[in-house]
Amino acid sequence: MEECSTGALVPAVKPEPKLSSVEASADPGSNDMDRPAHEKGLTEVDKDLLCPICMQLVKDAFLTACGHSFCYMCIITHLRNKSDCPCCAQFLSTNQLFPNFLLDKLLKKASARQISKSASPVEHFRQALQQVQTHLQFIKEDIGAVERRRMDLYRARDRYSVKLRMLGGDDSISGARKSWPSSIDNNTSSLSGRAGMSSWNLQSKKLDGWGLQKKDALSASDSQYMTQSGLAVARKKRVHAQFDELQECYLQKRRQMANQPYTQQEREKNVIQREGYTTGLADFQSVLTTLTRYSRMRVIAELRHGDLFHPANIVSSIEFDRDYELFATAGVSRCIKVFDFSSVVNDPADVHCPVVEMPTRSKLSCLSWNKFTKNHIASTDYEGIVTVWDVNTRQSVMEYEEHEKRAWSVDFSCTEPTRLVSGSDDCKVKVWCTRQETSVLDIDMKANICCVKYNPGSSNCIAVGSADHHIHYYDLRNPSQPLHVFTGHKKAVSYVKFLSNYELASASTDSTLRLWNVKENIPVRTFKGHTNEKNFVGLTVNGEYIACGSETNEVFVYHKEISKPVTWHRFGSPDLDDTDDDAGSYFISAVCWKSDSPTMLTANSQGTIKVLVLAA
Repeated sequence: MEECSTGALVPAVKPEPKLSSVEASADPGSNDMDRPAHEKGLTEVDKDLLCPICMQLVKDAFLTACGHSFCYMCIITHLRNKSDCPCCAQFLSTNQLFPNFLLDKLLKKASARQISKSASPVEHFRQALQQVQTHLQFIKEDIGAVERRRMDLYRARDRYSVKLRMLGGDDSISGARKSWPSSIDNNTSSLSGRAGMSSWNLQSKKLDGWGLQKKDALSASDSQYMTQSGLAVARKKRVHAQFDELQECYLQKRRQMANQPYTQQEREKNVIQREGYTTGLADFQSVLTTLTRYSRMRVIAELRHGDLFHPANIVSSIEFDRDYELFATAGVSRCIKVFDFSSVVNDPADVHCPVVEMPTRSKLSCLSWNKFTKNHIASTDYEGIVTVWDVNTRQSVMEYEEHEKRAWSVDFSCTEPTRLVSGSDDCKVKVWCTRQETSVLDIDMKANICCVKYNPGSSNCIAVGSADHHIHYYDLRNPSQPLHVFTGHKKAVSYVKFLSNYELASASTDSTLRLWNVKENIPVRTFKGHTNEKNFVGLTVNGEYIACGSETNEVFVYHKEISKPVTWHRFGSPDLDDTDDDAGSYFISAVCWKSDSPTMLTANSQGTIKVLVLAA
C-alpha cells in the first residue's frame, strides 16, 4: 500500500453471525413455524413487559436493587406485607426502589404499536385527519404571528421616518419620503377591505414624477437593489431544493413546542413583543436563516504541508489552539507543524513556514490542544504512544506507552485541564492525568477503538466510537458498563464530535453521518451525500453546521436540521489535471471549524491545506 495515495484505513471487524429470532425459537413439533416472525417477536417482548405480580403490562415501572421491575403500586403493596423481592426472595425495602425510565419508554412504544395494530381502517383515517387538522392549526397560528410581526416592523419603520423628517434632513429626501404612501395605511386598508385607490393613484403619480427627476441619483441604488434581489432569488432556490425536509423540520418543531409559548423572561429579550409567537416557530426561523445564509465555500488561503524529505504528505489531523490563533497539523510525515492562522490568511506568499516544528518517531494519527494551557498539545501515533508536548519548548512533557497497538484518537477534557483520554487498536480506552505517569482508568472493549471524545460539559462523560459499528457513551465514575450504546451505523464509527452537551455527531465508513441526543438516548438524524468507505476523512462541528471530508476529494457541509448537504467544495490539484488518473485517488483527510465562525481548515491526502469560508 503506497503512502502517497492511501491514508490510514479505518479498522473494521466482522460481526459474529447471530441466529435470527425465528431460528432461535423454532420448534419442529410446534405450530410456531406457521406464524409470522414479527408476531412471535411481539409475544416474547410482551412477556418481558409483564409485571410478575399482576401479570399485566407494567405501569409506572420501578426497578429493585436486585434488578427486577414491577408496577409501582404492585411492589409497594407487596412490601407492606413482606420485605423480600417477589422474584428472587432477596431482602428488599422501599429505599431500594428506583424509577425505570427506560422500561417506561419501551412500554409507551409497545402500547402505541398495539393500538396501531388493533385500530380499524376508519380509526387510522381519523387519526391521520386529526394530525392534518393539527398541522393546519399550527400553520394558521404562525401565519397570524408572522403577519403581526410584519405589521410591527412597518409601524416601526414609519415612526423612524417621521423622526428623520423632524430632524430637518435634505428637502429632496423629505419630499421623497412624503411622496411614499404610508405602508401601514396601505396594509391596513387592504386588510380591512376599504377602498382607497384614488389616494393611492395620486400618491403613485407623485412618486413617478419624483423618480423621473432623480433618475441619475438612483442608478447606484438600483445596482445594489439588483444584487439584493439576486441573493433573494438564490435563497428561494435553496429553500425549494430542501422544501420537503424544511416542511418536516417545521412540523416537528411545532409539535415539540406546541404547548410551550415564550416565557416572560424570553419576551423581555425582544424589543418588539410578539403576541402568539411560539418557540417552535422561533426555532424554525433560526433554521431557515442559517440554512439560506450560505450557498458555497470560498478559498481564502492555501498552503502545502509536505516537504522534500517526506513525499508522503497525508494530513491526519488539523486542530486550532485554545484561542484560535494557531493551528497544528500532523500526519504520516512524522512531524507536528504549528502555523499562525492570521499570517496564513493575510500573507499572499505561496509558501508558508510553520512557526514551530516538532519531529516525532512515528506517524501521527490525532492531535488535541489543551483547552486551558495554551502551549500544550497531545498526540497519538502508530506505535500506540500518547505524548503531551510543550509548543514553546518544542519538547515532550509526558509520554505514555501503555497502548499495545496503534492509537487512533486522543482528546483533552474541556472542564478538567489535567485529564485526557485515548483509544487504540488494542480495544482499550485509557484515561490519563498529566500529573501521573500511568493511566488512571482503563476500559476494555471488544472491538478496535477508532475515536474518543469528552462531553464538553463534563469531565466524567465520554463517547467512544469503535469498529463494532456502535457508539458507547460512558460515565467514567461507573466504567463497568456504558450509559447507553447508540446503534445504527452499518460499519466502523471513525469520528465522534459534540455539538453541545447533549448533541453528538458521528461519522462512519458506511458513508453517513448521524446525529444523536445523549440526554434522551435517541437518534435524531442521518446525513447522506459524501462518500466514505475505508479512510479517515475528518469530521468537525460548530453550533449549527457539521462538515466532513469525502473520498471524492470534496468537503461537504450539512446543516444539523437537514439531512442533505448545504454545500460542498472540490479540491483542485495544482500539480495534476482533474482528468489525470491519479487525481481520483486523493481524498479529504482532515477538517476543523474555527470556533463558531463560517471559516474552516481542510486538508487532503496530497498534503494540500485550504482555508475555506462559507459564502452567500
